[in-house]
Amino acid sequence: MTQDLLTIRNLAVNFNGLPAVDRVNLSVAPGEVLGIVGESGSGKSVTMMALMGLIDAPGKVTADSVTFDGRDLLNATGKERRRIVGKDIAMVFQDALTSLNPSYTVGYQIKEVLKLHEGLRGSALHARALELLDQVGIPDAKNRIDNFPHQMSGGMNQRVMIAMAVACNPKLLIADEPTTALDVTIQAQIMELLVKLQKERGMALVLISHDLAVVSEVAQRVAVMYAGEIIETNRVPDIFSRPHHPYTEALLAAIPEHNKGAMRLAALPGMVPGRDDRPSGCLFAPRCKYVVDDCMKARPALGVVTDESGNAQVRCIKPLNAVVTQSNGGAR
Repeated sequence: MTQDLLTIRNLAVNFNGLPAVDRVNLSVAPGEVLGIVGESGSGKSVTMMALMGLIDAPGKVTADSVTFDGRDLLNATGKERRRIVGKDIAMVFQDALTSLNPSYTVGYQIKEVLKLHEGLRGSALHARALELLDQVGIPDAKNRIDNFPHQMSGGMNQRVMIAMAVACNPKLLIADEPTTALDVTIQAQIMELLVKLQKERGMALVLISHDLAVVSEVAQRVAVMYAGEIIETNRVPDIFSRPHHPYTEALLAAIPEHNKGAMRLAALPGMVPGRDDRPSGCLFAPRCKYVVDDCMKARPALGVVTDESGNAQVRCIKPLNAVVTQSNGGAR
């Protein structure tokens, strides 16, 4: 059995009493494409930013273990972590224009990564930067390499971010809403590029997205997050054809393709609970149409379910289309 590339156990991120991420368990196999979905505020981006070491005060990160490629990230020194983050683990952020430094050319910023992690200098450094721009589809790379971010379109800046991320051939690439604020045609091009690079390089890819249609086409497995918790994981296409958690079912019901002929799109009432209104039982219970009294009594654990796939986990005492057979860490 292949050892997981990334293993996270009981990761929690707290901001002044708000559990933005609550006891998350997650694993990614080498070369796997994992989709993480959920509405805004569910903890998707914060989970990956905690992995990258990008949570600043007042945020507090705790975990039982975080292991990457056999290395302990939780107890790694700052120097050891810097050798890994940016080289073996890389991240493409939501808004390229705000992620790139406006004071430096895009070529300078790509070269900075290569100098730090690959030790390249001189003509070899310049040639490698040009090669990366070509690989991500930047036209006229020889002239564009000296452009500043404001001189390029949103789609081009996102390609630059991808070039920086894959510059050192990472084993794991995290793409956090990589098509946000881009035109639909450009979105498709960026996703095609990411999938192409993932397949060519054999790297694992964690895709954070609101777009379930994109995730269904790209990912091999999906984790659904709600209010800082993972509430369901399953492989594709099973999670889309037979969802086990009511929240996953509600997300799928809101897809426009599932509302053809309807006067209004299906919508989920209510909001994700905040710091002061988190229920003591299931966090989704106030919005769930299947809620029963037992849902309010204790926080359900993430349990393995019996279904056709054999790989599903769900945080629900009465899962849809399945029966819970085993719990991973008891109810809280």
